Amino acid sequence: MRFDEYRRQDATALANSIAKKEVSAKEVLEAAITRAEQVNPAINAIVHKQYDRARSAVAQGLPGGPLSGVPFLIKDLGFFENGEPATLGSSLFKDFVADHDSAYVARCKRAGLVIMGRSSSPEFGLNPNTEPRLYGSCRNPWNLEHSAGGSSGGAAAAVSAGVLPAAHATDGGGSIRVPAAQCG
Repeated sequence: MRFDEYRRQDATALANSIAKKEVSAKEVLEAAITRAEQVNPAINAIVHKQYDRARSAVAQGLPGGPLSGVPFLIKDLGFFENGEPATLGSSLFKDFVADHDSAYVARCKRAGLVIMGRSSSPEFGLNPNTEPRLYGSCRNPWNLEHSAGGSSGGAAAAVSAGVLPAAHATDGGGSIRVPAAQCG
């Protein structure tokens, strides 16, 4: 799948294309990974790559959920996936590995989303800029001199840069509204 084809489709359009076998989940995932590898060195939106695990999930067959085959990132802020790190953006938890899937992650998987990594968030989500010491600053893909905002800056930067059509974000005081406004 060419990037221009991938970029034009939102999550539901991609899921429909996969369901109709116009494109495979593998092709869509590889388009997302290719784009991530192109832009992530500059924007630092993905702090933990799960590409091999995502490829394995696609190869084993996905559930027939409404978003089956759509690539997705989980915010690194308290949403656990069994066997994967969950640092909350803090060096205090740099070695923590989850021993279960949180309810949200389990629902994402049942919906057919293909989790390909963790998106950056500020330490404990307590800053309106996504600049955790553990991983470094997440940058605005339109202007690398600017912050991506926070606390869902990694999600906003990844979507804005065309890595994927949607990403997990949370909001308690502007945590996705600010990054969405900053990243466009």
